Amino acid sequence: MRETGAERAGVRPSGEERALLRFLLFIGSGLTAAGEAVNEVQDHLLEVAAAYGAPHARVAVLPTYVEISLEPGRAATLEPTRTLRGVLRLDQTAELFQLLREAKRGELPPEDGSRRVLEIIEMRPRFGRLLTIFGHSVLTVGICLVLQPTWGDLVLAGLFGLLVGALKLIGGRWPSLQLIMPVAVSFIVASTTFLLAAPGWADADLRAMIAPLVTFLPGAALTMSVVELSAGEMITGASRLVSGTLQLLLLAFGITAALQVVKLPAADVLIDSPQNLIGWWAPWLGVLVVGVGTYLYHSAPHSSLPWLLVVLAAAWIGQFIGSQWFGGYLSGFFGALAMTPVAYFVERRPSGPPALVSFLPAFWLLVPGALGLIGVTEYLDQDSISASRDLFGTVWSMIAIALGVLCGYPLYRSLARSLGWIRLPLFRSPT
Repeated sequence: MRETGAERAGVRPSGEERALLRFLLFIGSGLTAAGEAVNEVQDHLLEVAAAYGAPHARVAVLPTYVEISLEPGRAATLEPTRTLRGVLRLDQTAELFQLLREAKRGELPPEDGSRRVLEIIEMRPRFGRLLTIFGHSVLTVGICLVLQPTWGDLVLAGLFGLLVGALKLIGGRWPSLQLIMPVAVSFIVASTTFLLAAPGWADADLRAMIAPLVTFLPGAALTMSVVELSAGEMITGASRLVSGTLQLLLLAFGITAALQVVKLPAADVLIDSPQNLIGWWAPWLGVLVVGVGTYLYHSAPHSSLPWLLVVLAAAWIGQFIGSQWFGGYLSGFFGALAMTPVAYFVERRPSGPPALVSFLPAFWLLVPGALGLIGVTEYLDQDSISASRDLFGTVWSMIAIALGVLCGYPLYRSLARSLGWIRLPLFRSPT
């Protein structure tokens, strides 16, 4: 670790303190990579510090660095989190939370804890490359089913899912390609769709294009940014909001660039009203297929598939009921309100994954990014009226989902207390 100002002045922490600081840094970096809200990361680190004899520690977590002081008035150690940059798979997230539970009980030396965090970061996926690519295709088909497709949409989405899964696997080897990957992939998918549509070989439907791009959509990032802003984390919340919006714009730019190259009609020709020609059961089957695809593509923990399906079903049922009773804008709120306590109840089961593991797949069912992607595409094609309507719909959906999460956690705590499961809060609310 780099020297702090206090160390250069001759006030150096002991070896044990340096080991604890390193351990806290690595756990904080790992939790940030897993997608945890920074206010939750700070609470976790404070509990770990207290378990290792530093109950008055001070922690500040930002998108690119962690700042830690073991006691008030002492110089803080500030370290960048580039060492553990990236996004964790679901199996890595589960292992990290298992380590976090042990750390909160002070059960392992800090040196061993730091080593285990690095081992988790270097874990190989549970499934091989071919099965991972196939999982992306399954996930794509599931999302397409939820979007109320035609049979042609499903076939095209499945093929695109294989293509995008392979491209993401190849591009993952070079971090420098991550910024342009959304543009390149969306351009390839959109261009292929338009070229097939020109002679009438396939329907030019945005559902078939959006479904394979779902793993690029920043629905969870946009929603978590609202959660963090609600918790007063202005810097991180705003940064995550800007990053998610940029991701959305890059995807839309790729589609619009393909539209200009292929010279098809305006975007409003490609966007029609939902018409489910498969059957009423298609979205419900899509929930199951999304769960299986997520399990394979994101290497979900062993025995976690049934629990993932439970949380996905809760999110979908809540969204369906909210849509029937209160309309589309509030459906995300009720979906998030239903899935949040279920995810925390699942976490308490012996074989249940951490709540964050089951949260992320459920966000894709409630994702506001799909609607926003259509809106941005319309805007770039100068259909400003439709774009404004869809973009405002994205904002309302994002806020509704975040409020559902914020309200769902107190609901979980109230139910758990009434059942006698907890006497003190096991988790801290995002608020």
